[in-house]
Amino acid sequence: MVTNIRPFCQQLMTPEFNKPKDLAAWMGAIQAQDYNMSKWAIGIRSQSITIKDVDDALKKGEILRTHIMRPTWHLVAAEDIHWMIQLSAKRIRSAISGYNRYRGITEDILLKSNSLIEKMLEGHKNLTRQEIADNLMKAGILRDPLDMNCITMRAEVDGLICSGADKGKKTTYALLEERVPPAKKLHREEALAKLAKKYFQSHSPASSEDFSWWSGLSITEARQAINLISSELITDKFSSENLLIHESCLKVLKSLELKNSEEKDELYFLPSYDEYLISYKNRTSVLDLEHHPKAFSKNGIFHPVILYKGQVIGNWSKSIKKGKLSFEVSFFDPKLKIRPELITEAGNRYRAFIL
Repeated sequence: MVTNIRPFCQQLMTPEFNKPKDLAAWMGAIQAQDYNMSKWAIGIRSQSITIKDVDDALKKGEILRTHIMRPTWHLVAAEDIHWMIQLSAKRIRSAISGYNRYRGITEDILLKSNSLIEKMLEGHKNLTRQEIADNLMKAGILRDPLDMNCITMRAEVDGLICSGADKGKKTTYALLEERVPPAKKLHREEALAKLAKKYFQSHSPASSEDFSWWSGLSITEARQAINLISSELITDKFSSENLLIHESCLKVLKSLELKNSEEKDELYFLPSYDEYLISYKNRTSVLDLEHHPKAFSKNGIFHPVILYKGQVIGNWSKSIKKGKLSFEVSFFDPKLKIRPELITEAGNRYRAFIL
């Protein structure tokens, strides 16, 4: 069953990694619109990683937050950022060009912005979005602060900037070449194969359509990438759907005796935009169709959800009252009975991560 295999591949059950950069490298990319929740997406996939560990990795540039693939915000391991940008840059430039034209942002404006941003950040400087916008306004390049989305995304896609060290609670940008040493360029087929391997080792079972959705590749490109690692993939039928499983997943599952794991009560507080849901085009194998609106909205807002035995069964939220962290849960099926200690354990795991 999908719900037996996927939690293992996604490092939710029996996690193997104790460093944020290793976990990010395994996952390939971790969606990160909600910055704080994306840190929990790393923490929940380890027994020992804390928010301090994730913050330290971000500060050191071991993991980076940037626009890539679809494009959207992702956390990626520094070791992967150059070849991933190389693989997706042309497609992303094309995808955002129409909106740039609508905003009246010409190629000349983008190139001038890049040049000035490079000068601002030289010497390992880390500047907030507002600080960069202020400088661009003074130079007469930026006319409307809303255009900053277009300008910074293009600079990221061009391999000029990436996330820098946070200033308090504010994120910053830094020069990519000063954060990450230059890397050997991969041939396109090498990059496609590497991306496919990362996806299927961490997201199996999945389909070619799922991989296309996650990666931003066309279905033709996704199938090409899959063919490049076909010797590492096994096709199996789940319900009425043929899905692909990376061989590494089967080896792990065999050693852990999958049949025994089916009886375990495993409950997790997954963050918003978690890879367990967002990285698949078809989510019905882990979430009943009737409950989709409770997990994510039509305009792409993904909510924090509860995972139980591989199935998404409800929502959770946190609040701080009088300095005390508390949690509220709601289940899609009000008749569902969950042992209270499982909820307590899930909450305690989050507490241990942030304290």
